[in-house]
Amino acid sequence: MLKIVKIGGNIVDNPEKLDRFLVDFAALEGDKILVHGGGRVATTICRSLDIETVMIKGRRVTDEQTLKVVTMVYAGLVNKTIVGKLQRAGCDAIGLCGADGQLLRSVRRAPQPIDYGFVGDPEAVNTGLVDRLLSAGLTLVTAPITFDAERGELLNTNADTVASALAVAMAGGNPGKGASSDPVTVKREVELIYCFEKKGVLRNVDDESSVIPRIGRGEFVRLQAEGVVADGMLPKLENAFRAIENGVARVVICSAESISEPGYGGTTLVK
Repeated sequence: MLKIVKIGGNIVDNPEKLDRFLVDFAALEGDKILVHGGGRVATTICRSLDIETVMIKGRRVTDEQTLKVVTMVYAGLVNKTIVGKLQRAGCDAIGLCGADGQLLRSVRRAPQPIDYGFVGDPEAVNTGLVDRLLSAGLTLVTAPITFDAERGELLNTNADTVASALAVAMAGGNPGKGASSDPVTVKREVELIYCFEKKGVLRNVDDESSVIPRIGRGEFVRLQAEGVVADGMLPKLENAFRAIENGVARVVICSAESISEPGYGGTTLVK
């Protein structure tokens, strides 16, 4: 089974937690892909450059100056730091963003009803490239910078969305609305794991013991209406449901510390 793991920014920002997670990730057997964000680093650098950070429903509004910062941070500093640490852990890794080998092509999001700026929605995944790299024994480390093939324009893309698009495409599904991915060389059984600082989706954000073990689409709508699920958890769950509804075998939201545990614990998404 191909494992696609997305690691949250709060883990990326903590050197000790990141080191521990990467050792556990390197020990996972079989083919694997790591997708990362790195939001707090980008926010800190934006602040030092007097660039305002604007977030709407957990998503970053990306103007031209912000795009330069997130590209340098995500596809440069964070990506290569993770690759280097994985090499130390004995995991032969290669760092990519969506523009490399046309890994992940996107279209710029329409400005209505909200103008997010230079933000992309996935349109197609180069599954042949992924297959070739995995077959060569490499682990992919993917930064959430995609590109518009027609304009040659880099686009900031939510890392949860990138992980979901990769998972759906490698499972043989359609990673974007109204678009088709490159055909998969081999349709794979795919497991998508969202790792962050909490133990899973919590009924009470201040109570780590309040993990909701299973969530279906109907309960997600109810939890959202009640305000239990909000902010950055919204895109995570939206992308998780898109994956499970489009051919991905299993989707789990769990803590970074539990990646080495059988079943990972946390919250499992169901149709």
